[in-house]
Formats: sequence, C-alpha cells, structure tokens
Amino acid sequence: MLYVIHAYDYTDEQALQRRLDARPQHLDTVRQLKADGHFVIGGALLSPDDQMIGSMMVVDFENETSLRQWLDNDPYVQGRVWEKIDVKPFREARV
Repeated sequence: MLYVIHAYDYTDEQALQRRLDARPQHLDTVRQLKADGHFVIGGALLSPDDQMIGSMMVVDFENETSLRQWLDNDPYVQGRVWEKIDVKPFREARV
C-alpha cells in the first residue's frame, strides 16, 4: 500500500538547527527504506524563500502498522523536527 506523508517542521527558533542535526541520520534511514523497497519518492518542502519547512514522502508498506513502526522511530520524529505529520493512503495515477 502506498502512503503519502506531509510532515511540517516546528517553527521555534531552534527548529532549523534540530533539522540540520538530525538530517544525516534521517537520510541514512531513508536510504535503508529505499534498499528495503519502501521508499518511492520524497524530499524537503520549501517556503517561498527556499527554506526547508517540512518534508513529503511517498512510501510503500504492507499496512499502516508497519508504516507507523518506521515513522515513530524516524530521527525527524525522535528529534522533534516534524511537528505535524499527515499520512494518507495514496493511489498512483496510471497515465
């Protein structure tokens, strides 16, 4: 099952630094997701002035329980980078 994740960063003064501190571990996690066949596409959400304000990912998991097991342990969740996380099932348009 595909899921789309929109995750928005905290906006306090330390938010960007927490993102930068957690980023190497988060990217390692995403690389492992890709190697395991769970990562489809993703990247940073940007503000109009090109600043990172969140993330978007499309991931593929057997069920939402498996997705939550990964998500709850992601460095951006553990490191309080993402404040609001919206997860929805996703169906790819075959065009």
